[in-house]
Amino acid sequence: MTGSGRHGPDAELMEEDMMTIRTGPCGRLIAAALLALTPLGASAADYTFRLAHVTSDKEPVHEAMEHFVQKVAERTDGAVEIPIFPNAQLGSNPEVFEQIRAGAPVISVSDPGYLSDFVADFGVLGGPYLMDDPRDFAKIVDSDLYAELKDRLREEAGIELLALNWLFGSRHMLSDKPISSPADTAGMTFRTPPNIMWVETFDAMGARPTQVAWGEVYSALSSGVVDGAEAPLPSLYGAKLYETKDTISLTGHFKGFTGLIMNADTFAALPAEVQQVMNEKAIAAGVFMTDLMLNSEEEWIARLEAEGVTFNRDVDVAAFQEATAGVYDKFPEWSDGLYDRVRAILDN
Repeated sequence: MTGSGRHGPDAELMEEDMMTIRTGPCGRLIAAALLALTPLGASAADYTFRLAHVTSDKEPVHEAMEHFVQKVAERTDGAVEIPIFPNAQLGSNPEVFEQIRAGAPVISVSDPGYLSDFVADFGVLGGPYLMDDPRDFAKIVDSDLYAELKDRLREEAGIELLALNWLFGSRHMLSDKPISSPADTAGMTFRTPPNIMWVETFDAMGARPTQVAWGEVYSALSSGVVDGAEAPLPSLYGAKLYETKDTISLTGHFKGFTGLIMNADTFAALPAEVQQVMNEKAIAAGVFMTDLMLNSEEEWIARLEAEGVTFNRDVDVAAFQEATAGVYDKFPEWSDGLYDRVRAILDN
């Protein structure tokens, strides 16, 4: 399915239906799906896709999306139009992912954690201390392993992976105290997303991982439901979590990468030249975002310091690496020798 970007005869009716459906028990999901399928209005574009994400339009990932959208439009002479919907306007991540799998003309941000629900081997790419230099992730993207994972995702889940090289950032720990070694995390209740890799990693550090939705982290920290949280610096800043805790320890335990996904059949229906442009520009936007994140870390530190945050740079990274090394043995569903294969790619 492709979006035409033109009015259909039922556009006003669908908007009216959305107002009614919102009052039902499944209102949010259905309304978001209808929004994804409703034409935007008159447009010269031959293909229109909605690009959805749940974070603020002030974060670097939004800037990378704008870069992607602009470059696709330029290369296709406006034939492909991709408006961006931040702040969960099209629904939560699970809701948007369901729209994509159902065939809606939607593109969204995803990560190895979600993709591992369909192809378990993706999970290794989200593990702790996988690489020292985030730029080394380019070796993964250029590997036969990555091509194999993309093919499996397309065949087994109906999802087209346009890119996975968008550096979302190194993740650091926010709490009331400096955290310099696993001894400091022992017994602490740490917020994690519903991702088994996060749970296993913080369990290995001696912490008590507690799954909390991102939108509820602020209240969980404020109320003491959790003692700490972790995220890239722009996300900690954007969610104003510095208002709840005042110390960030630069542990860098995960180097999180994201990318863009869409429905595989929708993608396959596009002309070959449009497919090529979307793939190339998605990867190029990942390079853009990686540079953006790596070159702006000190800027984000300064912004957070201006809000009263104290940074702890005295972190025993080697101790954290040792504590979490066994996490990679916790996934029997992975292909035999997967972690060693990844290590060989990265160390080459």
